[in-house]
Amino acid sequence: MKNIRPWLVILVSLLVGVAAVVLAARWIGQQATVATKKVVVAVRDLEVGTRLRPDMLQVAEWPLTTSLKESFSAPSEVDGRVINQQVLRGEPILSARLAAPGEKGGLSAVLEQGKRAITVKVNEIVGVAGFALPGNYVDVMVNTPDESNRPVSKIVLERILVLAVAQDVSTGDNKPRVVNAVTLEVTPQQAEQIDLARSIGQLSLVLRSQVDKESSPTLGARKTDLLKLQPVAVVPAAAAADVPVREAQKAAGAGPARMPAARKSAAAVPPVAAGPAKPGVEVIRGLKRSSEASADAPAN
Repeated sequence: MKNIRPWLVILVSLLVGVAAVVLAARWIGQQATVATKKVVVAVRDLEVGTRLRPDMLQVAEWPLTTSLKESFSAPSEVDGRVINQQVLRGEPILSARLAAPGEKGGLSAVLEQGKRAITVKVNEIVGVAGFALPGNYVDVMVNTPDESNRPVSKIVLERILVLAVAQDVSTGDNKPRVVNAVTLEVTPQQAEQIDLARSIGQLSLVLRSQVDKESSPTLGARKTDLLKLQPVAVVPAAAAADVPVREAQKAAGAGPARMPAARKSAAAVPPVAAGPAKPGVEVIRGLKRSSEASADAPAN
């Protein structure tokens, strides 16, 4: 009995250890197993306006813990639909990224409800040197004469979405491209304003930050704002008359301080009042001439 007892203790210990290992492995396996569901994802990057085909899609297992709104479980459910947002490889196809059923693709599939698309001709300067790409936001500025026929530049529309450059609606390329036309997404009223602005002046696009949603009202810029013109000081006539005298004094070596003193002394002497003219006789003696009072003149 004494020899069997130690072996029983060892056997019980081994059984307890094996049971602990089995339970731990089962618990780890349960933790590693995550519930999934079938979701349709993109096989490659898909650009805006692309019509979906079965070869562009595949079914993948997607964790249930990740929230997906209005996903699809079979490629046939989205066959022929047009995407209005860029979808990258491996991303799920969601209903929010699809245009309305019946859309044939292209630019009309990208437009939001109630919006319009208008194309503006640009050049490498007006088009922000090619940096106005699809998905960017711009301000529309017009340069035109005002009511006084003076040129003025004014921002007329703010935060306008760029739908396409030339005929490309792709948003995956961030390289600048110099094009001759930019298509903007606007409301019907904004479309009328742009059409009027380009008929009375030259349009320019001002690129703005994607996160900047604040409005910045301005008064416009005019020629005087650029040159910063200052009023010209008017020189009094008396001061202008002194200029030639001062120049003459400098040429003669006289100090400029003498002129005010001499003028002051001359002004201080009162003029002699002239009395009534007295009758007299003019006498000429040789080369000398003199006047003598007449004897008939009354004495004062």
